[in-house]
Amino acid sequence: MKFHFIVRDKAFYRKVLHIAIPIALQSLITIGVNMMDTVMLGSMGETQLSASSLANQFVQVFQIFCMGLGMGASVLIARFWGMGDKENLRKSITLMLRLTLLLGTLFTLATILVPRSIMRLYTPDPGIIDAGRRYMRWIVACYYFQGLALTLTLVLRNVGLMKIPLYTSIGAFFVNIFFNWVFIFGKLGMPRMEIEGAALGTLISRAFEFSIIGGYFFLKDKSIGYRIRHIFLKCADLVGDYIKISIPVLISDGLLALGNNAVGMVFGRLGENFVSAQAITAVVQSCSTVVIQGVAQAATIVTGNTLGQGDVARTQRQGEAFIGLGMALGLLAGGIILAIGHPVVDFYKLTEDTNRIAYSLMYAQAFIVFFQATNNVMTKGVLRGGGDTRFLMVADILFLWIASIPLGWLAGLVWRLPPFWTYCCIRIDNVIKAVWCIFRLRSGKWIKRVSHVEKLELKKS
Repeated sequence: MKFHFIVRDKAFYRKVLHIAIPIALQSLITIGVNMMDTVMLGSMGETQLSASSLANQFVQVFQIFCMGLGMGASVLIARFWGMGDKENLRKSITLMLRLTLLLGTLFTLATILVPRSIMRLYTPDPGIIDAGRRYMRWIVACYYFQGLALTLTLVLRNVGLMKIPLYTSIGAFFVNIFFNWVFIFGKLGMPRMEIEGAALGTLISRAFEFSIIGGYFFLKDKSIGYRIRHIFLKCADLVGDYIKISIPVLISDGLLALGNNAVGMVFGRLGENFVSAQAITAVVQSCSTVVIQGVAQAATIVTGNTLGQGDVARTQRQGEAFIGLGMALGLLAGGIILAIGHPVVDFYKLTEDTNRIAYSLMYAQAFIVFFQATNNVMTKGVLRGGGDTRFLMVADILFLWIASIPLGWLAGLVWRLPPFWTYCCIRIDNVIKAVWCIFRLRSGKWIKRVSHVEKLELKKS
């Protein structure tokens, strides 16, 4: 079987761009917020910069779990939207929101009760632990705001409503910068809070974001027509399909979150210089991959919609085209990292050792990002949209936990390899999965039927 990395369908590419560009812009704005946090806290010294970076590793666990819940639900939402079945679409949203609220409660309790223990997972440094504890004290309420805003954003994207989340993110960007400036540096008569001010600015921006997205979704939107009363919908008939599709996604993304935290633990034990360098280079990498994230989410939506229309052959052709897009975007992202890496690192006032490590990490990221792009477009996009979530769960377990984490631990803490090779070892799962997923796509076994959808199709026929 030959692969066709380009399809002669202008409507397909227009639809991908229509979905991917707003998502990419929204991601870029989010990265801008993180970058401003890094710049502002960087002026306070490497201890506070490292503490906020490591504390946010725990927050990122929550974000990835929420993405798992939202993307798992998106597989069903995209198909029900393609079928025009709003009743079951609302049930899918209800199940997603209930799990998001439960997850937010668990993370809130952990942050309140054991902040020092959480920080000790990432670093043994007492100064960083104490600064991280102070940071986490202010972000407790963020979990509910962020979790609900994130999952509702994924729903809106699935039904073609891209502008509301985008405009909200633009507003949140300026809200965050303003209140960071006020509270970090003690402006306009406010006390100088430094790292705690960064956390408070983040909390205010998250509250703003949820108030706009949640207000629109629950009070104004008519395309879905979901209202707060729907949180009490009876969803028993959809639980089986939701578990079959969403739980493997949640487990897969959960393992990814835990794996990223294991990576953070390795970095945290390589010293303050390494943590600071990683915090800075991570921003550059994120900037270079925003379009990749947008195309990956577009792939989920487009694949789900096409399958909802019952066109399996076209779904396969589109999947092959997404591989071509992933490879092209990987090359582009690598070039961007090489082009802007040095100027960005030079912008910060870092020690000579930190600078040297940061440059090495930039080169490693430029190499890995080609495979990461192909991998993300396939695993977080096409294969997930096709319902192949169990396969992806197994892939994450095998390659992240059996290859990347042990190899990264050995490279960084036992063999003491240079930063370039340590990073490549830690991210080797991207290389393996990129190759494996291409074979999976070629097999055609990734296209899964959803039993509830089949019953509805039988009723219609």
